[in-house]
This record gives sequence, structure tokens and C-alpha cells, in this order.
Amino acid sequence: MKPRRLTNVRIVDPSRNLDEIGDIVVVDGRISAIGASSVGFATPPGCEIEDCSGLIAIPGLVDACVHIGEPGAEHRETIASASRAAARGGVTSIVMMPDTDPVIDDVALVDFVQRLARDEAVVNVYPAAALTKGLKGEEMTEFGLLLEAGAVWLSNGRHTVDNPAVMRRAMTYARDFGTVIAVATQDRQLGATGVMNEGLFASWLGLPGVPREAEIIPLERDLRLAALTGVRYHAMSISVPESADVIRAAKARGLKVTAGICINHLTLNETDIGEYRTFFRLSPPLRTEDDRRAMTAALADGAIDIIVSAHDPQDVDTKRLPFADAENGAIGLETLLAAALRLYHAGDVPLMRLVDAMSTRPAQILGLDAGTLAPGARADIALIDPEYPWVLSKDDIVSKSKNSAFEDARFTGKVLQTLVAGVTVHRA
Repeated sequence: MKPRRLTNVRIVDPSRNLDEIGDIVVVDGRISAIGASSVGFATPPGCEIEDCSGLIAIPGLVDACVHIGEPGAEHRETIASASRAAARGGVTSIVMMPDTDPVIDDVALVDFVQRLARDEAVVNVYPAAALTKGLKGEEMTEFGLLLEAGAVWLSNGRHTVDNPAVMRRAMTYARDFGTVIAVATQDRQLGATGVMNEGLFASWLGLPGVPREAEIIPLERDLRLAALTGVRYHAMSISVPESADVIRAAKARGLKVTAGICINHLTLNETDIGEYRTFFRLSPPLRTEDDRRAMTAALADGAIDIIVSAHDPQDVDTKRLPFADAENGAIGLETLLAAALRLYHAGDVPLMRLVDAMSTRPAQILGLDAGTLAPGARADIALIDPEYPWVLSKDDIVSKSKNSAFEDARFTGKVLQTLVAGVTVHRA
């Protein structure tokens, strides 16, 4: 691998609170020099030099919630296709959720994901292991063996663990292993019949709603159990201000608690459903505009730690249906950064905080070699033009599924190049 030098680039690295123009020198897949001080750094022999004037270099994004069809539903998404979609969006590390078929609840499947990723993926793929066997919420998996095999955290995927005794036991064991439990907080009984946010707009459309309490109640229960056990707890995707408030209060009490939010809930609201557009049927559902603005403020002040794509590929058989019959979920790897830049251009969230929420902070929570451009770090880099105008066309989507909530959306800001360990895996 030839050494590389990216010159005259604006470097934004939240891990060191760095925002300056300089060079990035990459040798053997790692950053050897960076920043304004690197301009005088000797160029290695045989180095490829690339002028990046006008571009911003950020640590490659770390997406902590990615659903992939493989194994079991390769027609919707494979590890290879998801990795290409990630690269196009500047995402260099993805955490693969365990709700596949079969479920990633034993060592053999963790190993399968890792081997397939090594052979076919162009970005780093980290498996999450199931918290309970078959994601049924009844019997714990072998935490120690799964973590030793390479799982980065434990999750029940889309499913909430209904039984508090099972959850308490799981939290106790997870605490002893020093790992994170990542949980979806959606009460299955309260939200069983709902298909969108409960409120006036749902009434106008004649659709059953999901009350906000379906998210708040299981979250508050889990936080009580987290306080009881001392576990490292992560709420994967919250969507209402009351959830952000209880997370903020839990942090103030010293609990080891973090929270994520899907980019859709920061940039869209329930009215985007329009005339029953099923690509906007999500879980948790899109909320009101007031909720969206409050969650954006919670992200800016740090109550919410990270942003995820919640990438969830669905094909025409599950989405081209009446709204109430369609499956939840939308793809999002390719649009994660571009959609987030809307918050930056609107002046709602500083760029440093946005990059922190999509790269540095998730890497810290997961303990990954990612999320930083410090000397010695792996050269996972996204080069973006923050002012580049473009429209997401269905024909340009790399994911095998096309169920994007941003189809035909206009964006300002695009990933022009993605590097993983110094190797270009995407170039616009």
C-alpha cells in the first residue's frame, strides 16, 4: 500500500476538539501525521498526494444500528451490499443487529458474520449478539462466549424484553462482563395495533396510533433496573422529549446510561407520511414537529449521545402495501451524513457535535478502534464537500432494497471519498 497525503483539507476531529486546515499523512493504513503542523512533515517516498482544498475530513462514521438481511433474507440486503451502501455514505464501521434468520445467538453465527465481513465487506462490520435466545425475551444467551467470539455488545434487536426479571438477570450478567446492553424501548402491548404517532394527524388519516407512553414506560423501567444492577445501558433509538428528559436525569444521578436517536427522527416528522407513504412507516414512529425540534436540542446539549441510521431494508413485498399492512423500516446508510448536515446548515447543531454523535461517541461507547483522526489511529476517513447540492435518486441507491425515506430528497453536502485503513472504498 502506497503512502498517501491529503493536503489543504479542513480537519474536524471531535476526539481532540480539532478544527483546522492542514494535511493528513497515511502510512501503512494508519495516520502518521495530521493537522496544520503536519504541513512541514516530510512526505514519505512514493507518496500519493491529493489536493483536498474545500473539503472537510472527518473520522469515518460509526453506525451503531444496522439491520442486514444476511443470513436468511439476502434478497433484502447482504453484508457486502450493506458495506457498499455504508461506504457511499461515509460510514466506515457498522454494528450489525442480531435479528437475522437464524438469530445471532451463538458463537458459530458471530464467527460466520466476521468471516463473511472479512471476505466481502469494504467497511468494518461488527456483530451484535442476541441478548436472549431467539430474541424471545425468555432465556439469556451465553454472554461470555459471544463476547469472546467478537460480539461488540448485546441487544434484543427490534424486540423489547417484556419480563423485568429476565431483564434484571441479563443486566446483572452484562455488568459482570463489562459490556453494554443496547435496547429498543417499545412496549409491544401498548404499541401492538398502532402504525404511526398517536395524535390528531393519525385521526385525520384514519390510522391507529402508537402512544408516546409505549416508549417512555419501558425506558423508565429499564433505567430503574439499570440503577439497581449498575449495568452499562444504551437506549438504541428514542423519539420523544420525555425520553430525553429521563435519560438526562439518569445521567445526572450517575447511571452508566447512553442514548441514540435515528436520523429520521431528527429530520422528518409525522406529516411527511403525506398520503400514506409506507417508506415513512417506522418504529418508533415519526413524531410531531415540536418533538423533532426538542430532540434536536437534546442532541445538541448531549442528553442524546449518538445518531444512528437504523438501516432496515425492506423489499416491495413488505412495503408496497396499504400503510397499516406494511412493515416498519427504511434504509439509511447512504443518507445518514447528508441528512444530518441539514441540522448543521439550519444552525441547529454545530458540525463538531454532529460528527461526535456519528463517529467519536459511538466508537467510545463500543470501545472500537475508530472515531478519531489522532496520529496512530486507523485511517478511516470521510472526505465531504459540505456545500455540494444533490438529489437522491432511486437509481443511485446502492442498497439492494430501495425503501428510503429520502427518495428524491434534496441535500446540501455529500461524501466525495471514503477511506478504510487508508484505502479508498468509495469515490463520488
